[in-house]
Amino acid sequence: MFKRIFFFALVNIAVVITVSIVLSLLGINGYASDRYGLNLAHLAVFSLVWGMVGSFISLLISRWMAKMTMGVEVIDPENSAAEKRDLLNMVYGLARKAGMTTMPEVGIYQSPDLNAFATGPSKSRSLVAVSSGLMNRMSRDQIEGVLAHEVSHIANGDMVTMTLVQGVVNAFVMFFARIISFFISQGVDEEKRPMVRFLTTMVAELVLGILGSMVVAAFSRWREFRADGGAASLSGKGKMISALQALQRAYELPALEDNVPASVAAFRISNRPKGILSLFSTHPPLEERIERLRQNPIYGL
Repeated sequence: MFKRIFFFALVNIAVVITVSIVLSLLGINGYASDRYGLNLAHLAVFSLVWGMVGSFISLLISRWMAKMTMGVEVIDPENSAAEKRDLLNMVYGLARKAGMTTMPEVGIYQSPDLNAFATGPSKSRSLVAVSSGLMNRMSRDQIEGVLAHEVSHIANGDMVTMTLVQGVVNAFVMFFARIISFFISQGVDEEKRPMVRFLTTMVAELVLGILGSMVVAAFSRWREFRADGGAASLSGKGKMISALQALQRAYELPALEDNVPASVAAFRISNRPKGILSLFSTHPPLEERIERLRQNPIYGL
């Protein structure tokens, strides 16, 4: 717990310092004043820098954060047990088949949940991690299907594209929230404007952020279908369908606790919100993924 809090605080401090330096170098000291009004150009740069820098710092340290917060044990290619070496060889074989020239790191983390994720700032600095629960409760073919799905994420560059989408959404949220708050604050007394502007900015960012997260989630769901198709081309459609069916059976039981950090949660192979919460889900329903694989021809990366 304290380790996660420490790393979270460290990341946020790094974001604030970096953004402050960048804005200072760009000469962006402010974007609004009661005398001169709203400078949309400065506001656009301000929003873009804040929106993108935080996302890219999270991306750059995502592999390191995953290891630290989740206790991922990276498999040593030169010195590992037979089971771990088999896992390593599966990932390497799939990565080569996907056209990757630099092999990802491969690790195992302790969790009873059936899950896996891929993370890292680039194809050449990536990590594929699987839970101990997945290793213990899935067949070899099913594990290969899961690994193919995660390798597809890496080969498709999903970590970078997801960061870009999130950064752009963040920038739009900040931009329009500040426009809204500026014009609302003009309708109150001058001495009250800073507080009104602050409060309306917070409320507008909350509302727009919720709407923006639906856009990010929709893109993520589309990306999952593409990774499923990529996995089918790498390992075979049957193995991917079998892996999804195993997840479907497992998640009919109460959800198991799994403290996956937000920076890698979108690259897990399963989550299960229902109803209106499905609009915020980063993954489509398992039954929909299975049906799409059954009906569609295999397509590549």
